[in-house]
Amino acid sequence: MPVPQLPDTGYTPSPGELASVEAWFAEYDTAGGRRDIERMADMAVFPLNLVSDDSAGNGASAQWDREQFVATMTQVMGDGPDAIAFESTRTPVFLGPAMAVVFTDSVMTMGETTQRLRYADILIKRDGVWAFQTMLQGGWGDNLG
Repeated sequence: MPVPQLPDTGYTPSPGELASVEAWFAEYDTAGGRRDIERMADMAVFPLNLVSDDSAGNGASAQWDREQFVATMTQVMGDGPDAIAFESTRTPVFLGPAMAVVFTDSVMTMGETTQRLRYADILIKRDGVWAFQTMLQGGWGDNLG
């Protein structure tokens, strides 16, 4: 069987495509800052894929439905003085006009505690709108079982 002709993988996004991903994250971050977990869930595709590692150093993956996403993010994001705040720098890598892997370097602050994070998200575009589909981040694996 012959190998199918694949599209050129050297996709270069237009300035408008880059701006659309930046705008999507601005809206997602605003929802997170307001602790509007339901809005954050509206911006995702379920089942949501999660890829991580566990404390034993093994890779882990899971899929969350909307209910699990909302419950987990409500617990993780906190509220009031225990709320988490993020400052993030993002680097989108487009795999095509409807797929982007977005690498994020972030500083997370909770009270007086600061932690640096590096993670990636996969966004897909459906009907012209970006949606969060996959999270890749170390340290979640023990919670994915």
